[in-house]
Amino acid sequence: MDRPTGTSTTGLALVVIDMINTYEHEDAELLVPSARRVVPVLAELIGRAREADTPVIYANDNFGLWRSHHGELVDAALARPHADLIEPIRPDDESLFVVKARHSVFYETPLSYLLWRLGAGHVVLSGQVTEQCVLYSALDAHIRHLEVTVPKDAVASIHPHLESAALEMMERNMGARITTAKEIDFAHPGEGRGA
Repeated sequence: MDRPTGTSTTGLALVVIDMINTYEHEDAELLVPSARRVVPVLAELIGRAREADTPVIYANDNFGLWRSHHGELVDAALARPHADLIEPIRPDDESLFVVKARHSVFYETPLSYLLWRLGAGHVVLSGQVTEQCVLYSALDAHIRHLEVTVPKDAVASIHPHLESAALEMMERNMGARITTAKEIDFAHPGEGRGA
């Protein structure tokens, strides 16, 4: 069976969780400052993944708009007051997109199959919210025997004290590698900075 465009040559995939966001939900006012710090780091991380031909997969809530496709979700987010948080990290024509309904990027989505088709056994989880969707996605990746890396400066939180606990849980209980975005080398994951 042919693999889709964007096949991972290093076994890695970058997953961007819930960053296509209108920020019109409960706790948004607590999340926005953290997202504002993360966006420049995440934009650079996405850029490096694209340069290394590492698949970039956006896994995103659909805001309850079950008839929408990913382009409409991006347009809706760009039309809201926090478009400046979306523009630097918006999907390009090579990006892959998975719509999710619950916290985990794996719950009732085709992500496991997509990763298999891409030849990716290692996911770099980024996005928001660290203590919710990133944490639950890391657990689901772990039970699927995927390697997990979480760049702590490329994930946003609502509650910083819960973010610290979530990162510790991912490292301790799920074997996730907690690192910084700059330490991730998409082109040579087994050398130097690693992934």
